Amino acid sequence: MTDFTPMLQPDRGQPARAIHVVHPNAFADWLAGQPPRVRSAIAANRVTGKAGERAVLPGEGAEEWSYLLVCPEPESSPWRIASLGTSLPEGTYRLASGEPGAAMLGWLLGQYRFERYRADPAEPRVLLSGEPARIDEALRVAEATAMVRDLVNTGASDLGPAGLEEIAGALAKKHGATLTVTRGDALATGYPMIHAVGQAAAKEHAPRLIELEWGDPAHPRVALVGKGVCFDSGGLDIKPAAGMRLMKKDMGGAAHMLALAGLVMGARLKVRLHLLIPAVENAVAGNAFRPGDVLKTRKGLTVENTNTDAEGRLILGDALAKAVESSPSLILDFATLTGAARVALGPDMPPLFANDEALAAELLAASESVKDPLWRMPLWDGYDEMLKSDIADMVNSPDSGFAGAITAALFLRRFVPETIAWAHVDTFAWRPAAKAGRPKGGDALGLRAAWEVLKTRFG
Repeated sequence: MTDFTPMLQPDRGQPARAIHVVHPNAFADWLAGQPPRVRSAIAANRVTGKAGERAVLPGEGAEEWSYLLVCPEPESSPWRIASLGTSLPEGTYRLASGEPGAAMLGWLLGQYRFERYRADPAEPRVLLSGEPARIDEALRVAEATAMVRDLVNTGASDLGPAGLEEIAGALAKKHGATLTVTRGDALATGYPMIHAVGQAAAKEHAPRLIELEWGDPAHPRVALVGKGVCFDSGGLDIKPAAGMRLMKKDMGGAAHMLALAGLVMGARLKVRLHLLIPAVENAVAGNAFRPGDVLKTRKGLTVENTNTDAEGRLILGDALAKAVESSPSLILDFATLTGAARVALGPDMPPLFANDEALAAELLAASESVKDPLWRMPLWDGYDEMLKSDIADMVNSPDSGFAGAITAALFLRRFVPETIAWAHVDTFAWRPAAKAGRPKGGDALGLRAAWEVLKTRFG
């Protein structure tokens, strides 16, 4: 994982080059106050004050240069100076005016590298801050985000269900938590849907339910549930090659929840944490579960399997049923669950479903505050009838294809009583195109919003 620690340092007056971050609307006034040598450099670089323009500005001496970035982002944006993390030469910097604040996160994440398969060493760009109390939080969130990126970017040959178990075990050891794992055929009676989805995988990729518990039992119980499909072939309803290409990322929900659990334990929030990761590979073999099979569930409901490629909601159903048994005050689940969510909202904005108005409002407010967008979608009761089965309590995937993200969320709702506050985030966990501080590939979408809510509630 990228080591972010050297990239943020308290400002104690050490030598550093200045970064001028100027809003386009303020550019003319800023330029008027600059010495002739700076105005000449601006003119030579044809910088006119448009967003994204930048230039090296000369100082009084040959080595005394500074840097200009014309940026429309507000000071509250984490991405305000994120593009500078790789475009600036190696060295130490400080803002010419003000403090980096929220932009510390983008500075760090702009220097993220996925290094597992290809070494890409670089000396860090160091940013100085006069707000040292904010540095630790920025580092923690950057490390959690990098954890999601690293896990999602890792190929399925190197990160199967056993790999997720290993990562959860390392977290448990680091924070003094308890780890419990139910594997293979032991799932058949207690977690029949997890078993059914994962039973066709090779022995080394056997399905499992990974559980981590941490914290004072007297504190409010919080359950975090993450979909851990380490590779999704689609099962017997097999995906085409194009649809299978990115399915190493189908454990993105698990990656988010592992990272969020690490944040909770690292900050020692006053909660009794229960992390649940149903981890499987949805493979094709002679013993794969079939379309038309009727599956038992931990809750006691029966599910007619109408699509083996709608497997994520099946394994989450058993994990949610287990979480509910301990009567948590709050359940959050993250999952790369439906293509319909991407059709509706695109790759950047995960849909949020919640059965509790206060929880939904907190998540939406947090997403706005930390610039980690979520968009609420309805648990529309009128679509419940789409889950009707002629032979079982429900189907896992309606035939119509309508309202796919909503019906998936309604399926999950069957496993959570109304008395427990629950939110479901259908995250993409992937960026198809790079943005400042957010390279193409695996990414955390919704993680910071969820962390802000937990930190506010229980910190």
